[in-house]
Amino acid sequence: MTPSSRTPSHAPTPGAPYLLRSHRADDIGWVIARHAALYAEEQGFDTSFEALVAGIAADFIERFDAQREACWIAERDGANIGSVFLVQARDAAMHRPIDGVAQLRMLLVEPAARGLGLGKQLVAECEHFARRVGYRKIVLWTNANLLAARGIYGAAGYALTSIAPHHSFGHELVGETWERVLS
Repeated sequence: MTPSSRTPSHAPTPGAPYLLRSHRADDIGWVIARHAALYAEEQGFDTSFEALVAGIAADFIERFDAQREACWIAERDGANIGSVFLVQARDAAMHRPIDGVAQLRMLLVEPAARGLGLGKQLVAECEHFARRVGYRKIVLWTNANLLAARGIYGAAGYALTSIAPHHSFGHELVGETWERVLS
């Protein structure tokens, strides 16, 4: 089964000048490169952030379970303008899937596409998919300085469940865990 047959593409709807589709060849490399470039430019993150994103992307490719996981790429006029991943959440120690829990990862909206509601739509796609395949909860990790993303998560019904200061990507940051119960 090809990636595009697992998750249907969505043609642009009125007021949303983009389409959402499943990942295909070269998309994961684009996700890594754009995260590295945008976070370096906008947040001043060093190359350790690129390494983190590359590791997450590699895990996605190596463990991909089309029945439980998905990636959406937003496209406009043939160019990628956003992405998000929904994967099985895994315990930190043994990396085993946590039953009934999904993890939202690597939400990205290109600067030229911000303000279109794309971030909100990508997060909504994760929730629709998670409900359809039977997840009970979605978790995610972000940093407190990513205000736009935090706004999207809060508006979508996610609740902040924990915070933890950390030194990463060349900065002192505050990591946040958010979750959305899907009862």
